[in-house]
Amino acid sequence: MSGNTEKLIGLAEEVAEKVLRSTKRLLPPVARLCLTSTFLEDGVMLCLRWEEQRSYMQSVWSCGALISGAVFLILLIGQLVCSALVLCRKWVCWACTGLLASLMLQLIVYQLMFEMFFLMRTLAVGGGLLLLMAEVHTQSRSMFAGVPSVAEGGPRQYMQLGGRVLLVFMFLTLLHFTVTSAFSVVQDAVGTALMVLVAVGLKTRLAALTLVLWLCVVNLLENPFWMVDELDFLQDFMRFNFFQTLSVIGGLLLLITLGPGGVSLDQHKKRW
Repeated sequence: MSGNTEKLIGLAEEVAEKVLRSTKRLLPPVARLCLTSTFLEDGVMLCLRWEEQRSYMQSVWSCGALISGAVFLILLIGQLVCSALVLCRKWVCWACTGLLASLMLQLIVYQLMFEMFFLMRTLAVGGGLLLLMAEVHTQSRSMFAGVPSVAEGGPRQYMQLGGRVLLVFMFLTLLHFTVTSAFSVVQDAVGTALMVLVAVGLKTRLAALTLVLWLCVVNLLENPFWMVDELDFLQDFMRFNFFQTLSVIGGLLLLITLGPGGVSLDQHKKRW
Protein backbone atom coordinates (compact mmCIF):
# COMPACT_ATOMS: atom_id res chain seq x y z
CA MET A 1 0.00 0.00 0.00
CA SER A 2 2.75 2.44 0.95
CA GLY A 3 4.66 1.50 -2.20
CA ASN A 4 1.65 2.35 -4.37
CA THR A 5 1.23 5.64 -2.53
CA GLU A 6 4.87 6.54 -3.12
CA LYS A 7 4.53 5.72 -6.82
CA LEU A 8 1.39 7.86 -7.06
CA ILE A 9 3.10 10.80 -5.31
CA GLY A 10 6.15 10.38 -7.55
CA LEU A 11 3.95 10.43 -10.66
CA ALA A 12 2.13 13.52 -9.40
CA GLU A 13 5.47 15.25 -8.79
CA GLU A 14 6.63 14.44 -12.31
CA VAL A 15 3.43 15.88 -13.81
CA ALA A 16 3.69 18.97 -11.59
CA GLU A 17 7.34 19.46 -12.58
CA LYS A 18 6.46 19.31 -16.29
CA VAL A 19 3.67 21.86 -15.79
CA LEU A 20 5.98 24.18 -13.86
CA ARG A 21 8.75 23.94 -16.45
CA SER A 22 6.33 24.82 -19.27
CA THR A 23 4.95 27.83 -17.34
CA LYS A 24 8.23 28.99 -15.79
CA ARG A 25 8.22 32.41 -17.47
CA LEU A 26 4.50 32.96 -16.99
CA LEU A 27 4.19 32.15 -13.28
CA PRO A 28 6.03 35.14 -11.70
CA PRO A 29 4.03 37.92 -13.46
CA VAL A 30 0.76 36.04 -12.92
CA ALA A 31 1.66 35.56 -9.26
CA ARG A 32 2.38 39.28 -8.80
CA LEU A 33 -0.88 40.26 -10.52
CA CYS A 34 -2.90 37.87 -8.35
CA LEU A 35 -1.11 39.00 -5.20
CA THR A 36 -1.81 42.70 -5.81
CA SER A 37 -5.41 42.14 -6.97
CA THR A 38 -6.95 42.68 -3.53
CA PHE A 39 -5.09 46.00 -3.15
CA LEU A 40 -6.05 47.17 -6.64
CA GLU A 41 -9.68 46.24 -6.05
CA ASP A 42 -9.75 47.99 -2.68
CA GLY A 43 -8.17 51.12 -4.17
CA VAL A 44 -10.77 51.22 -6.95
CA MET A 45 -13.63 50.71 -4.47
CA LEU A 46 -12.28 53.53 -2.30
CA CYS A 47 -12.48 55.83 -5.33
CA LEU A 48 -16.03 54.73 -6.13
CA ARG A 49 -17.27 54.87 -2.52
CA TRP A 50 -15.21 57.71 -1.14
CA GLU A 51 -17.98 59.53 0.74
CA GLU A 52 -19.46 56.30 2.06
CA GLN A 53 -16.10 55.19 3.47
CA ARG A 54 -15.40 58.57 5.04
CA SER A 55 -18.83 58.62 6.67
CA TYR A 56 -18.22 55.14 8.04
CA MET A 57 -14.95 56.12 9.69
CA GLN A 58 -16.39 59.33 11.09
CA SER A 59 -19.27 57.44 12.70
CA VAL A 60 -17.17 54.56 14.05
CA TRP A 61 -14.14 56.55 15.24
CA SER A 62 -15.94 59.84 15.98
CA CYS A 63 -13.33 61.72 13.98
CA GLY A 64 -13.63 64.71 11.68
CA ALA A 65 -13.78 64.82 7.90
CA LEU A 66 -10.15 65.92 7.68
CA ILE A 67 -8.77 62.91 9.57
CA SER A 68 -11.01 60.36 7.82
CA GLY A 69 -10.15 61.87 4.43
CA ALA A 70 -6.42 61.78 5.19
CA VAL A 71 -6.55 58.13 6.32
CA PHE A 72 -8.40 56.95 3.22
CA LEU A 73 -6.19 59.05 0.96
CA ILE A 74 -3.16 57.29 2.45
CA LEU A 75 -4.85 53.93 1.85
CA LEU A 76 -5.85 54.86 -1.68
CA ILE A 77 -2.47 56.16 -2.81
CA GLY A 78 -0.52 53.56 -0.86
CA GLN A 79 -2.39 50.57 -2.33
CA LEU A 80 -2.56 51.75 -5.94
CA VAL A 81 0.97 53.17 -6.15
CA CYS A 82 2.61 50.26 -4.30
CA SER A 83 0.70 47.72 -6.42
CA ALA A 84 1.83 49.50 -9.58
CA LEU A 85 5.45 49.42 -8.37
CA VAL A 86 5.18 45.67 -7.68
CA LEU A 87 3.75 45.01 -11.14
CA CYS A 88 6.48 47.15 -12.73
CA ARG A 89 9.13 45.46 -10.52
CA LYS A 90 10.41 48.81 -9.20
CA TRP A 91 11.43 49.28 -5.55
CA VAL A 92 9.54 46.07 -4.78
CA CYS A 93 10.69 45.72 -1.16
CA TRP A 94 9.57 49.27 -0.35
CA ALA A 95 6.30 48.67 -2.18
CA CYS A 96 5.68 45.45 -0.22
CA THR A 97 6.37 47.32 3.01
CA GLY A 98 3.77 49.90 1.98
CA LEU A 99 1.23 47.19 1.20
CA LEU A 100 1.89 45.49 4.55
CA ALA A 101 1.32 48.85 6.26
CA SER A 102 -1.95 49.20 4.31
CA LEU A 103 -3.09 45.80 5.57
CA MET A 104 -2.40 46.80 9.17
CA LEU A 105 -4.13 50.16 8.73
CA GLN A 106 -7.21 48.46 7.28
CA LEU A 107 -7.44 46.13 10.27
CA ILE A 108 -7.42 49.15 12.56
CA VAL A 109 -9.77 51.38 10.54
CA TYR A 110 -12.40 48.64 10.10
CA GLN A 111 -11.82 47.25 13.62
CA LEU A 112 -11.02 43.74 12.41
CA MET A 113 -8.05 43.03 14.69
CA PHE A 114 -10.06 40.57 16.79
CA GLU A 115 -12.19 39.11 13.99
CA MET A 116 -10.35 35.84 13.48
CA PHE A 117 -11.73 35.15 9.99
CA PHE A 118 -10.53 38.49 8.60
CA LEU A 119 -7.33 38.48 10.65
CA MET A 120 -6.23 35.07 9.37
CA ARG A 121 -6.93 36.00 5.76
CA THR A 122 -5.02 39.26 6.17
CA LEU A 123 -2.06 37.37 7.64
CA ALA A 124 -2.16 35.00 4.65
CA VAL A 125 -1.96 37.93 2.22
CA GLY A 126 0.95 39.26 4.30
CA GLY A 127 2.65 35.89 3.81
CA GLY A 128 2.40 36.34 0.05
CA LEU A 129 4.06 39.75 0.35
CA LEU A 130 6.91 38.22 2.35
CA LEU A 131 7.46 35.69 -0.43
CA LEU A 132 7.51 38.51 -2.96
CA MET A 133 10.23 40.23 -0.93
CA ALA A 134 12.11 36.93 -0.85
CA GLU A 135 11.87 36.76 -4.65
CA VAL A 136 13.56 40.17 -4.89
CA HIS A 137 16.38 38.94 -2.63
CA THR A 138 16.76 35.90 -4.87
CA GLN A 139 17.08 38.08 -7.97
CA SER A 140 19.58 40.43 -6.33
CA ARG A 141 21.73 37.45 -5.27
CA SER A 142 21.68 36.04 -8.80
CA MET A 143 23.17 39.31 -10.08
CA PHE A 144 26.30 38.56 -8.02
CA ALA A 145 26.49 34.84 -8.67
CA GLY A 146 30.31 34.85 -8.64
CA VAL A 147 30.59 36.70 -5.35
CA PRO A 148 31.07 34.53 -2.24
CA SER A 149 28.00 34.61 0.01
CA VAL A 150 26.48 32.85 2.96
CA ALA A 151 24.72 29.53 2.50
CA GLU A 152 21.20 29.21 1.17
CA GLY A 153 19.26 32.16 2.26
CA GLY A 154 20.36 34.52 4.94
CA PRO A 155 17.29 36.72 5.57
CA ARG A 156 15.65 35.32 2.46
CA GLN A 157 15.19 31.83 3.87
CA TYR A 158 13.38 33.25 6.90
CA MET A 159 11.15 35.36 4.66
CA GLN A 160 10.25 32.16 2.80
CA LEU A 161 9.60 30.36 6.08
CA GLY A 162 7.42 33.20 7.37
CA GLY A 163 5.59 33.42 4.06
CA ARG A 164 4.87 29.67 4.03
CA VAL A 165 3.55 29.65 7.58
CA LEU A 166 1.38 32.75 7.09
CA LEU A 167 -0.15 31.39 3.86
CA VAL A 168 -1.46 28.45 5.86
CA PHE A 169 -3.77 30.77 7.82
CA MET A 170 -5.92 31.14 4.70
CA PHE A 171 -6.78 27.46 4.74
CA LEU A 172 -7.69 27.49 8.42
CA THR A 173 -10.69 29.61 7.41
CA LEU A 174 -11.78 26.94 4.92
CA LEU A 175 -11.69 23.95 7.28
CA HIS A 176 -14.76 23.28 9.40
CA PHE A 177 -14.00 20.03 11.23
CA THR A 178 -17.70 19.20 11.42
CA VAL A 179 -18.85 15.79 10.25
CA THR A 180 -21.62 16.75 7.84
CA SER A 181 -20.68 14.26 5.12
CA ALA A 182 -17.93 11.90 4.03
CA PHE A 183 -16.75 14.55 1.56
CA SER A 184 -16.30 17.16 4.31
CA VAL A 185 -14.22 14.71 6.35
CA VAL A 186 -11.98 13.92 3.37
CA GLN A 187 -11.69 17.62 2.49
CA ASP A 188 -10.66 18.56 6.03
CA ALA A 189 -8.17 15.67 6.25
CA VAL A 190 -6.56 16.38 2.87
CA GLY A 191 -6.56 20.13 3.48
CA THR A 192 -4.88 19.71 6.86
CA ALA A 193 -2.24 17.41 5.38
CA LEU A 194 -1.46 19.88 2.57
CA MET A 195 -1.22 22.77 5.05
CA VAL A 196 1.25 20.85 7.18
CA LEU A 197 3.35 19.98 4.11
CA VAL A 198 3.53 23.66 3.08
CA ALA A 199 4.30 24.85 6.61
CA VAL A 200 7.18 22.41 7.15
CA GLY A 201 8.37 22.63 3.54
CA LEU A 202 7.95 19.00 2.51
CA LYS A 203 6.88 18.19 -1.08
CA THR A 204 6.30 21.93 -1.14
CA ARG A 205 5.77 22.60 -4.83
CA LEU A 206 3.34 19.71 -5.27
CA ALA A 207 1.40 20.66 -2.11
CA ALA A 208 1.27 24.34 -3.10
CA LEU A 209 0.12 23.50 -6.64
CA THR A 210 -2.65 21.29 -5.22
CA LEU A 211 -3.73 24.11 -2.89
CA VAL A 212 -3.81 26.54 -5.83
CA LEU A 213 -6.19 24.24 -7.70
CA TRP A 214 -8.30 23.76 -4.57
CA LEU A 215 -8.51 27.51 -3.91
CA CYS A 216 -9.44 28.28 -7.52
CA VAL A 217 -12.39 25.89 -7.35
CA VAL A 218 -13.50 27.07 -3.90
CA ASN A 219 -13.21 30.73 -4.92
CA LEU A 220 -15.37 30.33 -8.01
CA LEU A 221 -17.99 28.26 -6.18
CA GLU A 222 -18.23 30.23 -2.95
CA ASN A 223 -17.51 33.83 -4.04
CA PRO A 224 -19.29 34.54 -7.36
CA PHE A 225 -19.92 38.18 -6.42
CA TRP A 226 -20.70 39.07 -10.04
CA MET A 227 -23.90 36.99 -9.74
CA VAL A 228 -25.20 38.92 -6.72
CA ASP A 229 -27.15 42.17 -6.90
CA GLU A 230 -24.82 45.12 -6.27
CA LEU A 231 -27.25 46.52 -3.67
CA ASP A 232 -26.96 43.31 -1.64
CA PHE A 233 -24.48 43.52 1.26
CA LEU A 234 -23.48 39.94 0.44
CA GLN A 235 -21.80 41.15 -2.75
CA ASP A 236 -19.28 43.23 -0.78
CA PHE A 237 -18.45 40.27 1.46
CA MET A 238 -18.07 37.88 -1.47
CA ARG A 239 -15.97 40.35 -3.47
CA PHE A 240 -13.68 40.87 -0.47
CA ASN A 241 -13.24 37.10 -0.09
CA PHE A 242 -12.75 36.59 -3.83
CA PHE A 243 -9.87 39.04 -4.19
CA GLN A 244 -8.21 38.10 -0.91
CA THR A 245 -8.31 34.46 -2.01
CA LEU A 246 -6.85 35.50 -5.37
CA SER A 247 -4.01 37.24 -3.53
CA VAL A 248 -3.27 34.09 -1.54
CA ILE A 249 -3.24 32.13 -4.81
CA GLY A 250 -0.61 34.62 -5.97
CA GLY A 251 1.41 33.91 -2.84
CA LEU A 252 1.22 30.17 -3.48
CA LEU A 253 2.34 30.67 -7.08
CA LEU A 254 5.35 32.59 -5.77
CA LEU A 255 6.05 29.71 -3.38
CA ILE A 256 5.94 27.31 -6.33
CA THR A 257 8.34 29.55 -8.27
CA LEU A 258 10.81 30.12 -5.42
CA GLY A 259 10.62 26.81 -3.61
CA PRO A 260 10.44 26.42 0.18
CA GLY A 261 13.83 27.96 1.01
CA GLY A 262 16.61 26.87 3.32
CA VAL A 263 14.48 26.33 6.44
CA SER A 264 12.46 23.40 5.10
CA LEU A 265 12.44 19.62 5.05
CA ASP A 266 12.85 19.64 1.27
CA GLN A 267 16.16 21.50 1.65
CA HIS A 268 17.33 19.23 4.48
CA LYS A 269 16.54 16.16 2.37
CA LYS A 270 18.97 17.45 -0.28
CA ARG A 271 21.71 17.64 2.36
CA TRP A 272 20.95 14.12 3.60
